[in-house]
Amino acid sequence: MSRSARPSTPTATIALAVALLGLLVVWAIWSYRTSGLMQVLIAAAPEGQSRLDALRTYILGWGLLAPIVYVAAVIVEVLIAPVPGPLLYAPAGAIFGGLIGGTLSLIGNVTGAGIACWLGHTLGESWVARHMTGTQASRIRDRVVSRGPWVIFLLRLNPLTSSDLVSYVAGAMGVPVRDVVLGTLAGMAPVCFAQAFLAASLFEILPGGPILVLALAGAYLLIVLWFVFSRRRSP
Repeated sequence: MSRSARPSTPTATIALAVALLGLLVVWAIWSYRTSGLMQVLIAAAPEGQSRLDALRTYILGWGLLAPIVYVAAVIVEVLIAPVPGPLLYAPAGAIFGGLIGGTLSLIGNVTGAGIACWLGHTLGESWVARHMTGTQASRIRDRVVSRGPWVIFLLRLNPLTSSDLVSYVAGAMGVPVRDVVLGTLAGMAPVCFAQAFLAASLFEILPGGPILVLALAGAYLLIVLWFVFSRRRSP
């Protein structure tokens, strides 16, 4: 059965996805208004304190529950894509140590990516398939789906394309959740551990700093596009 001929998503599943998104939005508003995690991430830091320091104080304030709260915070950051991820990944090493901090960041990223992909699949795949059927975009989608784990891996490894929106779009295009999880696991591991170990000093260590990173990321993006659009050799 082709993807365009797939049966529509059950109404109960769609209702569950909509309810999950609704609860997430309600929680985010409540958290911001009650000086919770969302306010720490979005609002200006208190005078005399950096935003990273404010986040560290907030996380450590949970005591023994701090690792669980941190993983939950990363999951929320993934699902609410506009929240900048580096605000969470960088202080992980200072809070928990490089190894544990990087591991917790990775767990949160992979879990959040899986949920985001499921949401994208549940709410968007039928609509995307219906509007892409018989078009050039449909053939592009089929190539992306057939190379799912590799495409996600390459996109998440590149700082210019490692957006949390990738998981939503992948789900809407029909990439299986397991492929998004595997690609995110492999692609985000270097990012999570690098930022946990090096934190804010990362750009200072690299010669040329951000300019070099942007140049390499741009070249890397061209490789990804070639990988997606190149034709497979016939056996």
